[in-house]
Amino acid sequence: MDSTLMKFPLPALIALLISAAPAAALEQNCRFIQAKPDREACYKRQEEELAERRKPAAPTGESKTLETLRQMRQDDDAVYRSINNICRGC
Repeated sequence: MDSTLMKFPLPALIALLISAAPAAALEQNCRFIQAKPDREACYKRQEEELAERRKPAAPTGESKTLETLRQMRQDDDAVYRSINNICRGC
């Protein structure tokens, strides 16, 4: 067997384990806290962080489009009001 093939999987596996460890540690560290109020506070923080991550992103494209349309409508209304004040055929 080629020695370069044997060297590659080990560093990749180590990198994968290191990257996955903080996420697992974040979820499991609360249960080891002995004091009940501290443990419950830890669980509450985790719950808030999870809720924050699960929030859907605000549809910036759609709201921006609606705001642009509203602004265009206001501009059009201002132009129509100014046109009505022009004397035609005086």
